[in-house]
Amino acid sequence: MALTTLDQNTALVVIDLQRGIVAAPTEPYSAADVVARSAELADAFRAHGLPVVLVRVSFAPDGADAPRGRTENAGHGGQPPQGWDVIVDEIAGHPGDITVTKRNWGAFHGTDLDLQLRRRGVTQIVLTGVATSIGVESTARAAHEHGYHVTLATDAMTDLNADAHRNSVERIFPRLGESGTTAEIGELLAKTRSA
Repeated sequence: MALTTLDQNTALVVIDLQRGIVAAPTEPYSAADVVARSAELADAFRAHGLPVVLVRVSFAPDGADAPRGRTENAGHGGQPPQGWDVIVDEIAGHPGDITVTKRNWGAFHGTDLDLQLRRRGVTQIVLTGVATSIGVESTARAAHEHGYHVTLATDAMTDLNADAHRNSVERIFPRLGESGTTAEIGELLAKTRSA
């Protein structure tokens, strides 16, 4: 569904833009492009006094809180490198931002994301991040189930596989909310906030 509106109380939710994840090869956009576009949106949201939520995935050093049956660590010795879960510098370091640590694909299950959003009166979220078909899609589905209006910045997300990205963007996201580019969302945000 094409982008038509942004609620007055909209938050930007950025999924897994952390050192270990953005280091992986991605398609159809480079992780660097996704980071730059997400940073652009984050700056716009902050300038309008709207919440920015930075979501990262992390686990205890012994992995005891990691979901069983995970495939991401297969072949990596089971132990992620030091600092893999640190949010990238391009979007980190803003004291007003909310940081949520998840231990699953989606950002709602087992976190205080819903509480953080509801306490701020948020009714809509704009999603960006990596990977489109995993963390972003899981979070979009849960946001829809929690009753939020969902907007997806389709050029500010990418995947490990271009077909998986395309499937989410073309088949799943139209059922969950509206989609637009970073530029379209930025324009609509400026128009909505100046009205």
